[in-house]
Amino acid sequence: MPNRLAQATSPYLQQHADNPVDWWEWSAEALEVAKTLDRPILLSVGYAACHWCHVMAHESFEDPATAAYMNDHFVNIKVDREERPDIDAVYMRATQAMTGQGGWPMTCILTPDGEPFFAGTYFPPQPRQGSPAFSQVLQALAEAWRDRRDEVLTVTQDIMKHLGETIDPVGGDLGAAELDAAVPELAKGYDAEAGGFGTSPKFPPSMVLEFLLRNAARTGSRQALDLVAGTCEAMARGGMYDQLSGGFARYSVDRFWRVPHFEKMLYDNALLLRVYLHWWRQSGSPLAERVVRETGRFLLDELRTPEGGFASALDADSDGHEGTFYVWNPNQLLRLLGAEDGAWAAQLLGVTGAGTFERGFSTLQLRVDPEDPERWERVRAQLLTARAERTRPARDDKIVASWNGLAISALAEAGVLLEEPDFTAAAVAAAELLNDVHLADGFVRTSRDGIASGNPAVLEDHGSVAEAFLSVLGVTGDAVWLDRARVLLDRVVDHFADPEGGFFDTADDAETLVVRPKDASDNAYPSGTSAAAHALIAFAAVTGEHRYRAAAESAIASAASIALQVPRFAGWTLAAAEAVVAGPLEIAVVGPAGARAGLHRAALSVPSPGAVVVAGEVGLGIPLFEQRDLVDGHPAAYVCEGFVCRRPVTSADELVSAAGTPAG
Repeated sequence: MPNRLAQATSPYLQQHADNPVDWWEWSAEALEVAKTLDRPILLSVGYAACHWCHVMAHESFEDPATAAYMNDHFVNIKVDREERPDIDAVYMRATQAMTGQGGWPMTCILTPDGEPFFAGTYFPPQPRQGSPAFSQVLQALAEAWRDRRDEVLTVTQDIMKHLGETIDPVGGDLGAAELDAAVPELAKGYDAEAGGFGTSPKFPPSMVLEFLLRNAARTGSRQALDLVAGTCEAMARGGMYDQLSGGFARYSVDRFWRVPHFEKMLYDNALLLRVYLHWWRQSGSPLAERVVRETGRFLLDELRTPEGGFASALDADSDGHEGTFYVWNPNQLLRLLGAEDGAWAAQLLGVTGAGTFERGFSTLQLRVDPEDPERWERVRAQLLTARAERTRPARDDKIVASWNGLAISALAEAGVLLEEPDFTAAAVAAAELLNDVHLADGFVRTSRDGIASGNPAVLEDHGSVAEAFLSVLGVTGDAVWLDRARVLLDRVVDHFADPEGGFFDTADDAETLVVRPKDASDNAYPSGTSAAAHALIAFAAVTGEHRYRAAAESAIASAASIALQVPRFAGWTLAAAEAVVAGPLEIAVVGPAGARAGLHRAALSVPSPGAVVVAGEVGLGIPLFEQRDLVDGHPAAYVCEGFVCRRPVTSADELVSAAGTPAG
């Protein structure tokens, strides 16, 4: 019989709807039940594409005996971390404090007031490699709650004291000197042999790469550009990139980007599409251009939902194994392609008899460009057709506002620069969905099937969606998007600001948790602080309103110590700071849509950090377009900084030249 999660909007929660566990969603009612029954809360946090979440579910949550014990001794709450990043942030911090590490599935035991006294991640069904069985953990905790309550509450007090301590980093400056110093600091951790930073596992450092590109554009740094080129080439040629249909997996388990953790996340692909677009813009790399086109197509073909948004993720697993959809062995290639093409493809794609993955299978790598592109395209089409017959990984089709914002910004720009109008159209459609569904009554973080959830938008949603709306303004010339961005950013400034500097991750009128989360570090995707900074900078550039510029600078300053000490965890903040140091440039392209297209592409080709480009008709109705007119009846571009403009130009070459000369 299905439990309460059958009514959830989250695909992750619905995956647990048939568990014998009496799950609750996070709610005031669930906490009240725990108080009434005087039972501890078992909080389980994960997400739909999480491999080890599936494993623990099959091993423990589907086991009748384990579920019965959970139901008798705990109030069990299941949370999708992608729907409630605020809850995840609070209890992940507790987990890291208690265990020294974090991850998902996350298992926390709380008092009925929501205060944690135990935390961990995955627990096996039987004792294994020094880890106790999940049933042993449950029994020990239930007994401690019943028989040693004073000890439990003492632990709780210690954890709450830690959570209550300020986590605000020391503020500081991120000027040109500090930004330039971050490049050699990042280079210390660069893997010169394999690309990327650190050893294994390796996550795509998309936000750091964006900073390095911006720094190279401002300073001409060869070192910064080389770090980008080495990393981008290695990622795109390895098994972490889908060589058949485009799109990146979440991370590589090895340092050579050979074997991925196969889940594909929207946020990774949105951020990487933008990075490869900007790498192509600065280098002209054919590989970069191919990756942008393929990844954009992947977003449209595999993640776009019927409502016009972009789904959160594709699962890693199918047919009971991780990566089954994506991997091959030599015999499969020979049977499908024939002896000659099969052997050629195996050599080209690194498919070996021993296998580079598990069970004799190999991931597909394309370490060199094929000498016969036509043959490769024919073979690739055959492999895609055959792969389409396999069981596809499940799709988490909920719409996350902030991740859709990242995708909108990337696709809008790529559509214009690469003359892919369907990319731009998809970006506009997704923005309309966010406005019509997520912002119809307040601002909610997630929706599914066109129905908004009750999960409140957090700071990252406000920042990334506001930036997306400004990107749509830039490519459509429709001033309504500026008004929509203003609503979001006014709420950021009025309801998220910390009087001590920077921003909290939740609004002052949001649900009260045991602590109010605030974390300015960038991890898998931009922090709320850095996302807000990017949007505020762009909004100030379009409107000239200092209030938003000041808020952006406060956000950047609040993350300065992280950026200076561990720049790998502040890439988006460093990128925002580059925009501030560079101005950023403001480029208004004025003229009818068709006639201005060449100038619009030229404006977006300018690599100046954070340059804000808006293309629209004369009299667009925004401050950046005031007194901006055609020149002798021709479309014109106005390159400005702080609303001080160069002479208007009417050709792409003149525009590029104007973007490199001082204003005045």
